[in-house]
Amino acid sequence: MVDREAVYIMSDYELCSSKQKITLSKDDKIFYSVINVMLSLIVIMILYPLIFIISSSFSSPDAVSSGRVFLWPVDFSLEGYKAVLSNKSIIIGYRNTIFYTISGTFINVIVTLIAAYPLARRNLPYKGILMFLFTFTMLFSGGMIPTYILIKDLKMINTPWAMIIPGAISVYNMIIARTFIMNNIPDELLEASQLDGCSDTRFFFKIVLPLSKAVIAVITLYYAVGHWNSYFSAFLYLNNKNLYPLQIILRDILIASQFNPEDIIDPEIMSAKIGLADLLKYSLIIVSSLPIIAFYPFIQKYFIKGVMIGSLKG
Repeated sequence: MVDREAVYIMSDYELCSSKQKITLSKDDKIFYSVINVMLSLIVIMILYPLIFIISSSFSSPDAVSSGRVFLWPVDFSLEGYKAVLSNKSIIIGYRNTIFYTISGTFINVIVTLIAAYPLARRNLPYKGILMFLFTFTMLFSGGMIPTYILIKDLKMINTPWAMIIPGAISVYNMIIARTFIMNNIPDELLEASQLDGCSDTRFFFKIVLPLSKAVIAVITLYYAVGHWNSYFSAFLYLNNKNLYPLQIILRDILIASQFNPEDIIDPEIMSAKIGLADLLKYSLIIVSSLPIIAFYPFIQKYFIKGVMIGSLKG
């Protein structure tokens, strides 16, 4: 008898809820219509520049320079990619950037989690002072020249370590990881593991890390994007072209494609040069951005969860 009443109650509840979903007031319809229009405009504003860049990179130089590219490629051509990829330095740039990104991100994630875990422990002595010292570095730093002198004294000038070690930890990412661990791994779990003879090191590797996959994915993406787009550190610390990251090499290619219009008399040659220079810009954007964009879908399911839990709670 109780089960039937429960079934009747559930069926009535589902019927009422379904009616509420179907019957919307006039104000609700207007509200949702306005929201849908606004979201559609935002999507168009975000997607169109990306589509335009991709279409321009596959168009001919004349179509790009004359402004005939709007949505789809015009006079399909791979000339821009051929000009970029024919440069032998591109392979060196990709090799160096991939090395900096993988090794640098690995060190970043390890150091960040090692710092975040003890700061997430509520019984850590002098926890407030330590957090103040970390957050202080977010507002104040030694400056460019003292940092350069430090890197020079450490013998890291013109070495790959100059691109990896100076930014080994981001305090912002550390705070995200700390908050995530504090709010998602209860102290009772630590106490239960300690009763079974589990050490802090084993608890960190066997329990904390497996339960922190979401935030690890998020900070991994943050660090990887930072390393992939890094170029200013290379300006300061690297003189050897064999150590240049991809961004520096692409910049050199773009500068090499520039010319002085006063040096060219023939209008057709000048128009072709301008078209090729414009085409190179779009091709360089795709070449430099595509690998890191392709990496994002693999961690998308963790991204929103890790950011929201790690940054809003606590």
